[in-house]
Amino acid sequence: MDTIPPPVLRLIEAFSRLPGIGPKSASRLTYYLIRSQSDEAIELSDALKELRDRIQFCSVCFNITEISPCPICQSDERDRSVICVVEEPLDVMAIERTREYRGLYHVLHGVISPMDGVGPDDLRVRELIERVATGGVKEIILATNPSLEGENTAMYVQRKINTPGVKVTRLARGLPMGGDLEYADEVTLTRALEGRREM
Repeated sequence: MDTIPPPVLRLIEAFSRLPGIGPKSASRLTYYLIRSQSDEAIELSDALKELRDRIQFCSVCFNITEISPCPICQSDERDRSVICVVEEPLDVMAIERTREYRGLYHVLHGVISPMDGVGPDDLRVRELIERVATGGVKEIILATNPSLEGENTAMYVQRKINTPGVKVTRLARGLPMGGDLEYADEVTLTRALEGRREM
């Protein structure tokens, strides 16, 4: 006889499907919500519903936004001749924290990873090539993570961007190999942006 009520099991399983949350963490989160004030669980539920109802991907850069195109793509203060290519929306947030970059973004939503069944067609590479083809772009900054998959993705994108007059640069080293942009501090990211090099 199973002693755990089905709603509890369902929430544990739902938490377990989230990245970085194993069965023990999922159980702790579930039992925390059971013991917490009823408002906390309702606030979490409302926040999740609002996330699903109001958040979408920008039609231009594929960052997360409430309106499309996103505020960055709509801004007249951004340098439209430079596009910084990142893996995930969290990377946009990390670079924006530096307050040094004034160009636009393009979010790939992952990296090429044959081991995980992710190929170039699963990413937003085609859309990036279309953006470059429309003209006005002078530089593409490849800001994928300094991991094997990130490097392979950067090299793939570089080969695909073969437009005359468009310089392709890579963030300078200084970011640790195997690290993630979202965990890098502002000084490290600023130096990486300043020291980018042509590929």
